[in-house]
Amino acid sequence: MPQIILNARNLAAGNNTALMAVPWLGMLTSLLGNLSLLSYFAKKREQGAMVVQTLGVVSTFVVLAQLALAEAMPLPYFLATSVVVVSGLFLNFMNYFGLLNAGIFRLWEDFITIGGLSVLPQIMWSTFVPYIPNSILPGAISFVIAVLAVTMARSGKLSEQGVKFVGGISGWTATLLFMWMPVSQMWTNYLNPENMKGLSAISMLLAMIGNGLMLPRALLIRDLMWFTGSAWATFFYGYGNIACLYLSNIISKEFFLAATAGLVSWIGMAFWRDSVVHGYSSPLTSISDLVSGS
Repeated sequence: MPQIILNARNLAAGNNTALMAVPWLGMLTSLLGNLSLLSYFAKKREQGAMVVQTLGVVSTFVVLAQLALAEAMPLPYFLATSVVVVSGLFLNFMNYFGLLNAGIFRLWEDFITIGGLSVLPQIMWSTFVPYIPNSILPGAISFVIAVLAVTMARSGKLSEQGVKFVGGISGWTATLLFMWMPVSQMWTNYLNPENMKGLSAISMLLAMIGNGLMLPRALLIRDLMWFTGSAWATFFYGYGNIACLYLSNIISKEFFLAATAGLVSWIGMAFWRDSVVHGYSSPLTSISDLVSGS
């Protein structure tokens, strides 16, 4: 919300350049990641996580709308994104309340699997243009591979283990999409440090807190994918951008130190409490369980 308010103020003042501090490709990967994770958590009936992902989808979409108004995001991409967002929210909540045919939701899962696998490599590549040649090959190659994998899985031409692997791709792809946003933001910070005043420190703090609050639950149920995505966003998107703002003398030393102390304390408490709940003598055992899926 603070980032949305800051963007609105800059738009009202005609300062569209300030919105260039927010990379639309990074925000797009975040939105697609949130939308895919919403499907993942809807299927697992994790109501709290669904609410968080829905808020992420809506707030990120509003930011993209502001970027489109500032001509910082191409309009055709925004319109296509709008269709996907509306469809995704509708289908996920219809499925959660048991009002959607299982076959239709399976088609949606196939769509996000193919879409995620196609979009992720393309956006990763495009982030570094013009330092690398502009090309659609990463997305095109990934699209063909994704279509073949999904088709073979649905037609029964893969082993049970292969079908399970393809079924899990969408979740990990969603996590990787979500994880790419911090990379894109850091790259933008590096290229255009003068535009960092367009970033809201409060938004970064809330991103750190919001993702950090998900860590204990992900750790408790030993969901490595959920934990990985939340931890990455906590450290690299939330805290990482707070560090960038501090190094650029945009926020005070006290703000930075308070955020650092709060993050370290929360992570330490999460692992300590988990070890107590499971009767472990060391928090390191919780990490071992998380990685092994025990």
